[in-house]
Amino acid sequence: MPHQATPAEEASAPPHPHQIANQLRGENAAVRELLLALSVGFTLPGPLPEELERKMADGQAEGMEALVARAEASGLLQPGGTVASAVQKAVLTATPTPRVQALQRELVGCYAAEDRPLGELARELARSGLADQRVAAELEKAGDRALEHHPALAGQLYDEALLAGADEMVTAARRAQSAWATGDLDSAGRIIDTLLICPDPPDLQRGADVSAAVWAQRGMLARSADVYSWLGPERVGPSGPAAAVALIGHGNRAGAEAMFPAGSAPSSPTFLAVAQAQTATGLMESLSAEPHRGLPLLIHASDTLNASGAALPMPDVPGALAALVALHSGEPHLAEAIAQTAAAAGQGGDAVKPRLFLLQAWAAMQQNNPDEARLAINEASKTNHWPLVPRDEFLGVALEVGLARRSGEVHGLILAWERAREAMLHTTVDLYNLLPWGELMIAAARLRETRRISHYLEEAWKLLRDLDNPPLWSIPLHWAAVQAALLSESPADVAPHAAALVRAGDNSHFASQLASAGKAWVSVLAGSFRAADVEAAARGLNAVGMPWEGARLAGHAAARADERQDMLRLLSCARDLHPQGNSPGASSEGQPEVRGAPGSAQGSGNGAVRPDASVLSEREKEVARLVLEGKTYREIGETIYISPRTAEHHIARMRRRLGAENRSDLLVRLRLALEAENPPDE
Repeated sequence: MPHQATPAEEASAPPHPHQIANQLRGENAAVRELLLALSVGFTLPGPLPEELERKMADGQAEGMEALVARAEASGLLQPGGTVASAVQKAVLTATPTPRVQALQRELVGCYAAEDRPLGELARELARSGLADQRVAAELEKAGDRALEHHPALAGQLYDEALLAGADEMVTAARRAQSAWATGDLDSAGRIIDTLLICPDPPDLQRGADVSAAVWAQRGMLARSADVYSWLGPERVGPSGPAAAVALIGHGNRAGAEAMFPAGSAPSSPTFLAVAQAQTATGLMESLSAEPHRGLPLLIHASDTLNASGAALPMPDVPGALAALVALHSGEPHLAEAIAQTAAAAGQGGDAVKPRLFLLQAWAAMQQNNPDEARLAINEASKTNHWPLVPRDEFLGVALEVGLARRSGEVHGLILAWERAREAMLHTTVDLYNLLPWGELMIAAARLRETRRISHYLEEAWKLLRDLDNPPLWSIPLHWAAVQAALLSESPADVAPHAAALVRAGDNSHFASQLASAGKAWVSVLAGSFRAADVEAAARGLNAVGMPWEGARLAGHAAARADERQDMLRLLSCARDLHPQGNSPGASSEGQPEVRGAPGSAQGSGNGAVRPDASVLSEREKEVARLVLEGKTYREIGETIYISPRTAEHHIARMRRRLGAENRSDLLVRLRLALEAENPPDE
């Protein structure tokens, strides 16, 4: 049986549109005009449309109070002079569009006459289809106010301004900036393309800045540099510092100096102009023979931009550049603090925040804090609703490679390497991504995949040569090349990079420590090292924020030490530098991490229980002897006629049975166990 509405339900139910339309037709013309005026946006007590005001003044219609009372009595007007939404819709639907728009323009004129802003009414008028330059201008101004701090809102306001008749080209650069800031690189690029092909594009400098920022986030900083080269020094204006950042990153120092000559003052005394000028000046200083002067300037620029709270399109923000310079200087703790502060301040807006988190992650990884690194990577991935841009994706996969390499997870390293290979195809080499390329150089050497990265590395070395091999930016890549050469067992390839580190060591404590570490590695691999020298080099690496590398050096030397006292001394050093006990160093199939990496050797110190070889099978002892000879899984398999995978399984079982924490710990325990079974002749 159909539900019968109760009297209360009937009273509260909204009237049917046909009922409203019939009721409106039954009212006199003046009431309908009043309802139409209020539906359009006029308010009581007035002013109302000129025609209605004239009719009331001439007596052709009832006075204001009588009209309002009549409309309220009929239920078409709510107390307070508000038209119910259903009635408003019926009134506007029944009125011809030209009549509605004429009243809307008259309403805009009333606001203008009283010098009142339209506010939200401007948005409603634009969405209703009213084309009026006064409405468009107000929406543009509202978008401009929101652009640097609320770019998504600014984008909506500019779109509504277009509906109201704003010029597409005049607003193009600002619309592109809002799209860039909200992560819509494709839309930003399309808008900018339509602007930059114009013979005389309006707002050209802003357009160039947006274009350069889009290319930079796409991982193609060379294209950013091309944008500014096309713009030229004569047209660059206040964008000179941003142009310098792009051109330096591409290896064009002369072009950067033409855009922002040495000693140039900020274009204005504002926070933004000062921050940009200090960024360019700091980068220039980082290329000099005394690069330490650049870092304070970049930190000041980052602090200033943090204080401004603005998000402007630029190839890179000072917070990221300052963090990179700190990392290249051997100060990862400082880099982490800079990036954290910049991210907390919202430097660069949502578009830049993932990059700042990833740089925090890199600093944490460098300091051997993998858990903190992964937390920062997670923050970067969930900061925005859009995927990481290619530049950030490349940095992220390089981090995954670095973390997997340090953890000794061979399978994880291989998976991360495959993702990195894909990410490489979507980016190019520039000065600001040399750290990831260095990490990938080492991983490629370990996995015997150097051929896949060699042409990128050629570009990296050429870029540094174009900049006259600035020590600060060159040092980490030379160190990566030393490690890659050691992994590839290519002593001849070590020499030029070790020599470069020695030369840089005259003016860089970081370089001198890396040079000492490189020399120690070579002596360890040659089997002619002094434990004291290796320990000093390992602790020197720790002093420049590289504890994992120091522990790996000490642990590897311990596994090769001839004297038990030296072995225990170096193991103690490795434990000091890498106390977590999850040191990297498990080998990949076919290529161990420099024949065994360091880490803790829990229980291997003085007074420890000596490992017992009785827990190993004869086949495992056979495998153990070959492992101690430094053979790879493949070489072990070829020697005793088993598959490399079977050799890997034997080694994993031995590691569990002996309670070894990592590969270097395993090597030491195997040596002690086999020596106990077959003690050396006195």
